[in-house]
Amino acid sequence: MSEVHDEITHKCSKGTPLPLLTTWLCLSIALSNSVGCAFVLDPCHSSSAIQDNLNTQCRHERPSCFRNQQMNTFHVHKVISLPTLEAPLAEQSTETMFPTIDGQDFTKIGGLKVPTVGIGTISWSSDSLVSLKSSELQSLVSEAMSSGAPFFDTAERYGGNAKAAVGLGWGETENLIRELLLNAESDAQKGYGNKPIIATKFTPSPWRTTAESVVEACEQSCRRLGVEQIDLYQLHMPDIVQPLRFLGLGSPKDEVYWDGLAECYHRGLVKNVGVSNYGPTLLTKCQEALAQRGVPLASNQIAYSLIGRKNGAQETVDKCHELGIKVLAYYPFAMGLLTGKYSRKYEGKRTNDASASLTMSSRSRMELNDLRKYAEGDGNSIPLGGISPLLRVIEEIAEKRGKSVAQVALNYCICKGVVPIPGARTVAQLEDNLGAMNWRLSDGEVALLEDEADKLDFTFEGAGFKKTSEKFVGYGVEKWALD
Repeated sequence: MSEVHDEITHKCSKGTPLPLLTTWLCLSIALSNSVGCAFVLDPCHSSSAIQDNLNTQCRHERPSCFRNQQMNTFHVHKVISLPTLEAPLAEQSTETMFPTIDGQDFTKIGGLKVPTVGIGTISWSSDSLVSLKSSELQSLVSEAMSSGAPFFDTAERYGGNAKAAVGLGWGETENLIRELLLNAESDAQKGYGNKPIIATKFTPSPWRTTAESVVEACEQSCRRLGVEQIDLYQLHMPDIVQPLRFLGLGSPKDEVYWDGLAECYHRGLVKNVGVSNYGPTLLTKCQEALAQRGVPLASNQIAYSLIGRKNGAQETVDKCHELGIKVLAYYPFAMGLLTGKYSRKYEGKRTNDASASLTMSSRSRMELNDLRKYAEGDGNSIPLGGISPLLRVIEEIAEKRGKSVAQVALNYCICKGVVPIPGARTVAQLEDNLGAMNWRLSDGEVALLEDEADKLDFTFEGAGFKKTSEKFVGYGVEKWALD
């Protein structure tokens, strides 16, 4: 390793561009058979700058590495392949600048410091019907812990797909997360990652009629998650489930639930509070009501993606920015459409295996029919060709930057000041998602993507019973609007 150290010091003194330097370093370590070694970075460049670039190229692109964030040390397990430097050197060294926290690609949600990409858990379930375990998810959680980006978003309502479909499985995913994190704690104790951040959600329901019902649900979530305080506690949606509405009975309990959030905050059960699927009007009312109780509103989670900016979504993002409320985005891939998964023309052209499998969870026939309509068009509500023109542009940008199509889709959300929460079930999916961090699309690329998306002249509204502004609730469908 002394030869490598001497050479990097020489290259630093010669002003070798940082991206080329870190690529050379990865290759040097690999070729010197230094598998499993630790390399302490020389401070001839800014330590944080070298860390960020090496982390970007070593961790989030091709090689499989992990970083000890307590030291400027990278443990290299194996190198699969290295990014190629196809662009001119001058172009390679001029990356789009972006804000960081302590040199990391993190952002703030209320009082939390979180990575700019989260981990959605709606599809998580145990491998066993009688116990909480999943080897696949265990590997993912351990990898998330070691990556330094363990931000998990869940809900009390999440459970196994079959159970959730019939209204069962409440709290199952929260329990599963507790077990997975307990098993991964040893890695965190070694200093290989950050403390996990957990966001969960309260489900408005007809039988929950008081502020105390929110507190009780929060306490149950704390027990299931194995924590004394929940990092971010969110309302899952406006109070739209009104089974007796047709009789003129019942009224929304949103203000009651806001009082419940404030109680949870003041009793120390939660560190931050947020909402989901709130448009500008309800969002403003909620923030004002919480402010009267001395509670800041930290976040609003909505469906948002490159093809999901209409129907009030972009206006909601803009209002959140104005009010200082962070936006979290579910469906950032538009249920897989923006990875090319459902477009026949792109089935053999995906950037890598991870993006190809990002949405491999089973879909109902109704969902598949809707998604293929978006992908290919039907000549009626969706023009023939569907999203293919946009996918071509995304693919061109991805190839130019050496990224996956999925990473470009996520990075677009980040560039809009939104934290995407893509689902992940495997380490490969997680790594591909995290590859959207530590770089930014240029303003020109963002404008080009939006222009192409607007030319489609339609917006993504979900598929099957999984819609972006409505919920199937047993007795029928209830809707909300981002207005």
